[in-house]
Amino acid sequence: MSDEPYDYWCNVPELHNFSTETRRFLSIPSKSDGSYNRCKRYAVDWQEILSYNESITAPNTSWPVEVCKEGWEYNTSEVFSSIVKDFDLVCDRDIYPTVGLAALNVGGPVGVYFFGMLNDRAGRRTSYFSCLATLLLGSFLTAMSYNFWMWMVSRIIVGMTIPAVYQIPFIIALELVGPNYRSFVTVMTCTFYTFGIMMLAGVTYLVRDWVRMCLYTSVPFLLYFFYIFIMPESPRWLLAKGRLEEALKILEVMARVNDRELPQSFRNKLEERVRLNKSKVKKKEKSIGAFDLCKTPNMRLKTMLITLNWFANETVYLGLSYYGPSLGNSQYLSFFLSSLVEIPSYLCCWILMDRWGRRWPLCLLMILSGITCICTVLIPEEAVVETLVLFLISKSMISASFLIIYPFAGELYPTQVRGVGIGTSSYIGGMGLIVIPFITYLGKENLRLPLVVMGFLSVIGGFTGLRLPETLHHRLPQTLEEGEEFGKNWNMEECLRCIPLRPPSHSGSYENIDDIARNSSDAVLELSGVNSNDTEKTPLEIARLRRQSMRRLVRQTSTVDTQKTKDGNIQLTYWF
Repeated sequence: MSDEPYDYWCNVPELHNFSTETRRFLSIPSKSDGSYNRCKRYAVDWQEILSYNESITAPNTSWPVEVCKEGWEYNTSEVFSSIVKDFDLVCDRDIYPTVGLAALNVGGPVGVYFFGMLNDRAGRRTSYFSCLATLLLGSFLTAMSYNFWMWMVSRIIVGMTIPAVYQIPFIIALELVGPNYRSFVTVMTCTFYTFGIMMLAGVTYLVRDWVRMCLYTSVPFLLYFFYIFIMPESPRWLLAKGRLEEALKILEVMARVNDRELPQSFRNKLEERVRLNKSKVKKKEKSIGAFDLCKTPNMRLKTMLITLNWFANETVYLGLSYYGPSLGNSQYLSFFLSSLVEIPSYLCCWILMDRWGRRWPLCLLMILSGITCICTVLIPEEAVVETLVLFLISKSMISASFLIIYPFAGELYPTQVRGVGIGTSSYIGGMGLIVIPFITYLGKENLRLPLVVMGFLSVIGGFTGLRLPETLHHRLPQTLEEGEEFGKNWNMEECLRCIPLRPPSHSGSYENIDDIARNSSDAVLELSGVNSNDTEKTPLEIARLRRQSMRRLVRQTSTVDTQKTKDGNIQLTYWF
């Protein structure tokens, strides 16, 4: 939408009877290198000059000059429609498109925090469809904009939904699957996102009118309102809110779709809880916000580190995305390639996430991406292709780390505040997006400077992320108390371990829905190596295994060794 035309010069209405080349030759002063001045014209009365000499063939270089007073003419051979051309955003106003992009990113932090709170208080579905309606409102206002300021306000409205409109469905998907499928959901979500921006390169190439392009990329979002008939509310959120009846209905649908059957013991236990919940006098629920994430030391540290990593990751990822079209010989091809390189990085990252966890791949990819960006200063400035190759390598690695940051943050924040936690990190991380358009603007003077700035930011973010606890194989924490306990015993040995160990199983969390149906006998079975939730075993087999485990416990009698100490006391040593 903000493409700058290849060439432009001051408009001189008095010379419209002349050809384009003649107009420019007569009215525009030339520079020492032979090019025309884009922002100045000769300050003369052309009506008076033409009245004396209608066949004037050359300007007088001693004439005074002035800034363009009556707009500009544009070379529309490549860019015939953009806000730059329609609203005359050139010369002393050439910073305006950058301001507009910053305005888009100003709305982002506000939106992710607002929709994050709505996400946790009103539910995932309500938040998503509210976000979708806001997005469409802003997009249609953008298409109707008749000046720059209306366009900028409409982009702020659109920015409020970015990236919330992407995050909310991701949170729903993350909470609808078990731990073994979180990586799959993340990779599929990011892969379709990348296919979308690859298609965007094609749309912008084929549709050069910015108003039509705005409509073509917005109207399809109306189809997502049909999701209201099939999208379930997150059962984890319903359980965390105590809405057990609704959660049970969704779980029954999930079981039926997957050709499974909910254990009767689970259903009975859940129904019992529903009855107890109805019989209790409901207390006013305490509102939980972003400040609750910082009340306890471990949760506070994790929130700070997640936010710092989010800031570095999102800033560098989107900064490189914005900067991609500036490199290479074709902005459309450069943007397409910068999107295409994300696909193989996602597939490699999928393997790494399930083997090496989240922390080490995230940090290594951010560090290597930053180093690759910084290395662009070592190659000659005229080496356009080499710069593009280094850029694509860096973009592929930061894209892979961007894939990891979403599930990593979602697994570190407890369900009780997952929406507001991710919203807060996105809010603060989005502050960098307000600055990044101005950093990429510096590329007009020095092509490598934005890459170096983003490279250092990526390296710093990568090193600080090593302090976060690993989440692979761990259950999602549900409450703030569980979030505080998770990773509390972090140590350097755990940090340096590349392949994380599988933690021992534990109960007491809604992450494992079956925990609701557990009782003391189930706990005994679990401790003795028997899984009470194993549907492959019959009740007789479970009883037999229980008797075997009890016999083992009986045989493990205690032995007591006694000896006297020098002061005459008896020292007891127990062997089990």
